Amino acid sequence: MPSIRTIVIAVVCFLIIIPRYAPCQLLASSEFKVITSADITTGAGRMSLYLPEIKGKRVAIVANHASLVNKTLLPDTLLALGIKITKIFAPEHGFDGLQDAGAMVKDGKYRTASISIVSLYGEHNKPAPEDLKDVDVVLYDLQDVGVRFFTYITTLHNVMEACAENNKERIVLDRPDPNGYYVDGPVLDEKYKSMAGADPVPIVYGMTAGEYAQMLNGEKWLKNGEQCNLKCIPVEGYTHKMLYQLPVNPSPNLKDMTAVYLYPSLGLFEGTVISVGRGTDTPFEIIGAPELQNGTYSFTPESRPGATNPPYKGQKCSGYNLKTFGDIMIKNYQKLYLFWLKATYGYYPDKTKFFNSYFVRLAGNDMLQKQIVSGLSDEEIRKSWEPALNNFKGIRKKYLLYPDFK
Repeated sequence: MPSIRTIVIAVVCFLIIIPRYAPCQLLASSEFKVITSADITTGAGRMSLYLPEIKGKRVAIVANHASLVNKTLLPDTLLALGIKITKIFAPEHGFDGLQDAGAMVKDGKYRTASISIVSLYGEHNKPAPEDLKDVDVVLYDLQDVGVRFFTYITTLHNVMEACAENNKERIVLDRPDPNGYYVDGPVLDEKYKSMAGADPVPIVYGMTAGEYAQMLNGEKWLKNGEQCNLKCIPVEGYTHKMLYQLPVNPSPNLKDMTAVYLYPSLGLFEGTVISVGRGTDTPFEIIGAPELQNGTYSFTPESRPGATNPPYKGQKCSGYNLKTFGDIMIKNYQKLYLFWLKATYGYYPDKTKFFNSYFVRLAGNDMLQKQIVSGLSDEEIRKSWEPALNNFKGIRKKYLLYPDFK
């Protein structure tokens, strides 16, 4: 049970802070439904729609620990059906989903020495021509969280680009987007392209991987405007009016749905001196730093799987526990929540050290940092997003595979 103090803080946030800094747009309970994996069938599970496309072909799979058909890993499912898998491509965190954020992942082997695991977050982020020589078709089956700086969507871009350049078939086995019920944030300025964002989309883009792939092809956003031979196997039973509860953690530091809902807003802190709780039991649910003033919660990061050398390891951090706030409010708020970023900047004693060079990559532009430093209101910041955001929303609608949230 949360403490009385925690509940009071959450209620204060709800009654005072939120109306003051960012008017709420709440989900109507009659329109939005919480669903689990039992309520839908993922693209990977709809095998009758893609098995005829891959039988007798040499298959590569972009996959990790969350690429499941029921409770069985996709590679094992396909091998049992006699599909020839020549290799597996693994994203950030590796195939097992346990590697630290940003850690270069090494190549490996999948159980038997006959199937190589090729890292796409190591020496290269895009399949090389030699990686695809023994491949006819590439399956993509990663559970994304619908946030631009969560690197799986950049891996999707890079693999599609490689397939287009090397004339390989591409099949996306679609999965729901747990943050697919809204669109918000600054749109990426292309001069800030990186693994934290490869395309001109907002931080929260409200699309599944299948929808996103169709957009990459349709808008010719791949290198040199190339398009790949693309097929998408959609999710059965899903719409953007659904709040999908992930059955497996998509990465080692998104441990529950509260963290997934807070991630679009708290991920920006990784471009600052503020810790998001890596090295604790509740990453992306708490924020703090040793020098932060006026904190109401403290934590000490320590080495653990998925965060072997976290920021401020062994140092006591002062900050805020947003767990209850996230449970009560954030999943019902269809916008990025900027208050904590602006507040911690205001409380931090040496503001010249608050931001680091990674912030512009996460934000997707060099404006948000300047706007926070200048003390602009939420309304003023959001107004600057509107032209590009409205343009993106128009593009997005062309590629939706599922009923939208509006």
